[in-house]
Amino acid sequence: MLVEILGWVGSLFVLVAYILNVNKKLATDSVAYYALNIVGSALLIVNTAVHHAYPSMAINIIWVIVPVVTIVRHRMRRTAK
Repeated sequence: MLVEILGWVGSLFVLVAYILNVNKKLATDSVAYYALNIVGSALLIVNTAVHHAYPSMAINIIWVIVPVVTIVRHRMRRTAK
């Protein structure tokens, strides 16, 4: 049951990030947008791993990696200035 809840919460986080973005309430380069996607996808990874849904798990792993790499790059640029 907990895994199902985590999956639904993860889906909700990713969906909220998308809805806020398309309605111009949240920029794609904002920390909040990144956080919603990272946490949402991480929760979906747990759910898809338990259900052996490996294609969905793979895309969510990528969905976590992309904003994490972006955040790291932004921070590295700031410290280099």
